[in-house]
Amino acid sequence: MSESRAGILLINLGTPDSPGVGDVRRYLREFLSDPRVIDISAPARWALVNLLILPLRPRRTAKQYASVWLDEGSPLLVHGRALEASLADALGADFSVELAMRYGNPSIRAGLLALCAAGVERIVGIPLFPQYSDAATGSALAKLEEEHARIAGAPPLTTLQSFYDDPGYIDAEREVAAPLLAEFAPDHVLMSFHGLPERQVKRTDASGAHCLASESCCDAIGSDNRGCYRAHCYATARGIARALGLRDATHSVAFQSRLGRTPWIRPYTDEVLPELAGRGVRRLAVMCPAFVADCLETVEEIAVRARAQWQAVGGEKLLLVPSLNATPRFTQTVASLAMDALRADSGRSGEERAGGGQA
Repeated sequence: MSESRAGILLINLGTPDSPGVGDVRRYLREFLSDPRVIDISAPARWALVNLLILPLRPRRTAKQYASVWLDEGSPLLVHGRALEASLADALGADFSVELAMRYGNPSIRAGLLALCAAGVERIVGIPLFPQYSDAATGSALAKLEEEHARIAGAPPLTTLQSFYDDPGYIDAEREVAAPLLAEFAPDHVLMSFHGLPERQVKRTDASGAHCLASESCCDAIGSDNRGCYRAHCYATARGIARALGLRDATHSVAFQSRLGRTPWIRPYTDEVLPELAGRGVRRLAVMCPAFVADCLETVEEIAVRARAQWQAVGGEKLLLVPSLNATPRFTQTVASLAMDALRADSGRSGEERAGGGQA
């Protein structure tokens, strides 16, 4: 049995086992059947997924995966394994680190069982989504808690919900981007985040009257929008812009990867590109701060499709700034987040013990 005292479970969204159509179909079925992802009635979701999406989408998506697939697997899995290894090295022998995916393999249950087998005394679950959303973070945490409850004798679990404004995360983004931007000399920096349906961010509005009610609703984090994904994204963008010394007119925010016909949070990345080209931007750098590991949405959606669109609308060069992946600064950030969560959990446990002694 390992002498590890704590286990760290890194959780990302997921990946098919291969770029084959069958594996992609299985992955999409699991992903899109999650009621937190497609938040409509169960019968309507089943019909949408099984009658409209799965008959057509897997073949097209499989081609996209095949275009970015690496010898070791999908980019998301390869970079996730690299972060798993670098974090284990950084934390040392008193920790065990496992990578898990919300959908597909390695599963959250497999990660928990591996940590239990290593003899850890506590587990920290870290969804690798800097900005909180119920569709990603909420779903990952719900699945984590469900699987944890099913394992008899599992050690106590603590979790992290977001780190959108963490100084280490912002500095890690700066460290990756700064030298590339200095060399590329862009006319504009676009920060493209994953999109969400508007209805999902509106549900986080504590007042019921703040979210998307004005152009400035995400200009600051307050009591009404502290749980809002869109507000988190804008806060991240402000932090990165300050860290890079970007002037206001030289950077902006957009949202990519929308699905279906319902309104998603705006502005849309594919609509912003022709607007920027029309304003005379020719050299465009794109950062994707919602994705801490390069994946289909960065390597194919931005570096391939968005680049082709950019050139078609009159732009000249598009630079995709790589994700944080397993860079040393991001590894340090995740290590610090894990240690902070453990310290906070120890503090709470101590307070509970003290309270019990006074009863």
